[in-house]
Amino acid sequence: MIQTLHISNYALIDTIDIVLHPGLNIVTGETGAGKSIILGALSLLLGGRADTKAVRDLKQKSVIEASFCIKGFDNLKTICEENDIDWDSETMILRREITPAGRSRAFVNDSPVNLSVLQQIALSLIDIHSQHQNLLLASPPYQLRVIDSLAGNDERLARLTAAYMAYRQALKHYKLERKAIEQAKEDEEFLRFQYQRLKEANLRAGELEELEHERELLINMSDVKNSLGIILSSLMEGEENADQMLKRAADESRGLSDLVDDADSLTERLQALRVEAQDIASTFAAYDHSLNADPERLNEVEERLNVLYDLLRRYKSETVEELISQREEIKGRLKGIDLCDETLHELEITAKQAKRGALEIAAEISKARHAEAERFASVLKERALPLGMKNLQCQISIRDTELTITGIDQVEFLFAFNKNQPLLPVGNTASGGEISRLMLSIKSIVADKMQLPSIIFDEVDTGVSGDVANKMGEMMRQISSNIQVLAITHLPQVASKGDHHYKVFKEDTDSSTITRIKELTIEERISELAIMLSGSSVDNAALENARSLLGESIKTKVQTNFKI
Repeated sequence: MIQTLHISNYALIDTIDIVLHPGLNIVTGETGAGKSIILGALSLLLGGRADTKAVRDLKQKSVIEASFCIKGFDNLKTICEENDIDWDSETMILRREITPAGRSRAFVNDSPVNLSVLQQIALSLIDIHSQHQNLLLASPPYQLRVIDSLAGNDERLARLTAAYMAYRQALKHYKLERKAIEQAKEDEEFLRFQYQRLKEANLRAGELEELEHERELLINMSDVKNSLGIILSSLMEGEENADQMLKRAADESRGLSDLVDDADSLTERLQALRVEAQDIASTFAAYDHSLNADPERLNEVEERLNVLYDLLRRYKSETVEELISQREEIKGRLKGIDLCDETLHELEITAKQAKRGALEIAAEISKARHAEAERFASVLKERALPLGMKNLQCQISIRDTELTITGIDQVEFLFAFNKNQPLLPVGNTASGGEISRLMLSIKSIVADKMQLPSIIFDEVDTGVSGDVANKMGEMMRQISSNIQVLAITHLPQVASKGDHHYKVFKEDTDSSTITRIKELTIEERISELAIMLSGSSVDNAALENARSLLGESIKTKVQTNFKI
């Protein structure tokens, strides 16, 4: 419930701080006193659009802040954790700030949030109901939500949402795969041509680099042969070659073994050099022997390179490895086409099974809706009867529809307010006052199912009077036994039912007119009720009437064990 409300620098309000209580909180005041301003400030906490014109003093920001008792509303913890908001299991503070420049900032427990998060949280804490919202009664989603709330379908709807999303995902997968297969079949002939071409190319990783190297060698064969001849002549085959020189040096070194220190080891090193030179010469000789300046081989290499270059160009690849990868990818696609009917059949079965699972849950929900619809229509007639709708007829129509995330039902509330009148949708048959009374009746029925700490009624009793007004006030009080109610009213019959009464009024200062609000004492309540009963001229009769009205209300509370 709302514990405190702070509003500063907003429209006609400089600063007000309100402490609210459990039960029924009444707000009264003359037309234009500022009741709608307070409600407008509250709507900003629900994510409403900020208007810079509402900033009273352009030298400072406007602030609207409310603290809520949230004991038992642990469903908000998940929202806080997902948005990195500090969590307190007992209290939650919502704040909205509007700068003179028009920038708006929102906070939850002093953590900055975007408006969508603020709205998501606030709508779990407050339900503001005004005459403007009576159109909700004609809204099929709202009607469905009422029936589901009373039927206890929350857990089933959560399961349906998961099952329906799984079905939609499976169906999407099936459709995408079918489209891909249809496209693949259109391209099948071309794909097979591409695959055959790449397969016949006998591609091998690293082949391109090897062939380019070989071509370079073949083109420069004469220069290579000449260089090899010089190397071999220098090492072994020339008249003066390295082998002969090293042999002569080793022989001379061996002859110095008795005269020069280390001559033996130096001789061994010279001999080792000779062996290494012979091995190098042997390797070059073998390489020279293997080289063949064959023009045909050069032509073969050029032809193979042309084949590879053409494939690289056609398939927009940089390397043979990329061509091989494309070949395998095409092979996989062709395999998929070959197995497509089996794959598509399996995906279709999966989608059908997912739909069947969702339909089973939807059938459970539908059964609960049908059972609740008849009961609700009967209870609504009984609840609305004291509000002057003795001829009310009500029928909750539930028609079958295609499966959606809300199930397989389309709910429509049909009403007749007069005898011999056909049942029609509420928007086509009811007056504004009748819709207000219907909405109040519905709110009273679903109050204990709403999972809301607070509900605000903004002059929903407009257009009624006398005993009907008294019954509407009694109904608001009954609702307040389950949740906190804040009722803005002009009717003394409704105002007298409150556990706490606040008056909104204007006050003139030296420089401006400002809106104030105060909680009234018992005597002040009597005076306020007397004014509401008789107008600006209050006499003893009006005061006695007000005392009687308030006293009867308090007496009724005691008799019903209502906790004030």
